[in-house]
Amino acid sequence: MAESPLPYTAVLCDLDGTIVDSAPGITATLAYTFERLGLPVPTPAELLAWVGPPILDSFRDLAGFDLEQSQRALDIYRPRYLSAGAYDASLYPGMAEVLHAIGRAGIPLSLATSKPETPARAVLEHFSLADAFDELTGASDDELRSAKKDVVEEALRRLEEAGADLSRPVLIGDRHHDVEGAAHHGVPTIFVTWGYGAPAEGAGAVAVVDAPADLLPLLGLDASE
Repeated sequence: MAESPLPYTAVLCDLDGTIVDSAPGITATLAYTFERLGLPVPTPAELLAWVGPPILDSFRDLAGFDLEQSQRALDIYRPRYLSAGAYDASLYPGMAEVLHAIGRAGIPLSLATSKPETPARAVLEHFSLADAFDELTGASDDELRSAKKDVVEEALRRLEEAGADLSRPVLIGDRHHDVEGAAHHGVPTIFVTWGYGAPAEGAGAVAVVDAPADLLPLLGLDASE
């Protein structure tokens, strides 16, 4: 097989904060969850910190819930998010074009999100983007696979099983979880600044971009391809 002339032979892409601004639906569903639990609702700024990491980790780390409390909260959160919150999101301008350019170039593309796969698929189908991906990899619906390093491992496994060239993969994401989870498998990250991560979270990324169009030259692509 001839070596690809492109800088990366496969692309993994985060969802929340990278492809879509999903914060409104997530934070509204979290507020509903806290209300149902009879607890004070964190401020909007505090709730924004929940967007991106695995939700069970956030129930533990940000709310201080034990396993039983976290499961009860998840049982309230999940159906509400699937029925309403998942669709209260907006597509970042230019990201659809980037995903389609990756597809036209024949570069294998997998989602790699800590959002469970069922709502992740629902979000992408809502924006008619599910078909842009070769693999839709996320957290398992039971949340047992939710750490970004485990999601990246599963995405790579699926791509390899499908015959993708994984000699030079790259991940596109907006949080330090993305950078660290990809690095665990020796995968570099392109850090995007339009998401939810603070600038310092891009430490260790191979590149930092301020607009979706800036991804194209890094991938060896242009919008007309």
